[in-house]
Amino acid sequence: MRLVVLPLVWGVRSFFSSVVGKHHRDTFGAMTTDNDEALQRYYDLHAGIYDATRWSFLFGREAAVRMLGTAGTPKRILEIGCGTGRNLASICREFPEAHVTGVDVSAAMIQKATPKILPHINRVRLLQQAYDRPVHTEGESFDAVLCSYSLTMFNPGWETAIEAAYNDLAPGGLMVVCDFHDWHFRFFKRWLGVSRVRVDGHLRPVLRSTFKAVVDETPSAYGRVWQYLLFAGIKE
Repeated sequence: MRLVVLPLVWGVRSFFSSVVGKHHRDTFGAMTTDNDEALQRYYDLHAGIYDATRWSFLFGREAAVRMLGTAGTPKRILEIGCGTGRNLASICREFPEAHVTGVDVSAAMIQKATPKILPHINRVRLLQQAYDRPVHTEGESFDAVLCSYSLTMFNPGWETAIEAAYNDLAPGGLMVVCDFHDWHFRFFKRWLGVSRVRVDGHLRPVLRSTFKAVVDETPSAYGRVWQYLLFAGIKE
């Protein structure tokens, strides 16, 4: 059943990507105003169907949330590209004492996230903005940062986001990434490139050189059709 659903899901995604491309030819990313607008347009279109469609190929998200506690129980957690708030709600349940911040460039995604975090509203902050600079206030840097299927969409801009995350983390803080790693079939890579998603194993070397890895895995999906990255590293 999952193998039947997967092509349909990707077809929906491709359709909306092509709609965005017709109206805005700039590359998605987190570095310029034009790119921010393109990324926001893409996710504004997807906000209503995101949770219903992504379950079939965004693997590892629950594991990534649990990994936030790898270096100890975090008191302040940041999610970059928080989307519809699915992970934020999971984080709040997993770490009931933590204060959580979610950042997303899409107003529609922030709107979708708001009902999910209402039970935890006193300790959750939502920010609608591109993530191209640190967002912590002075003296309140984060114990853990999560990027879940967001960095491969910051293209260009992913290196800037990793640098900002490093600066948002307290010394000894933990960076957790769950994202696409590599694809076995070249035509998938080309198709994803048209959709402004970069999937060529580019995240792992930079994460390894920036953080001290404590989890560094690339599980396979659908019989090695692709691999996804599960990474946790400490800021030294």
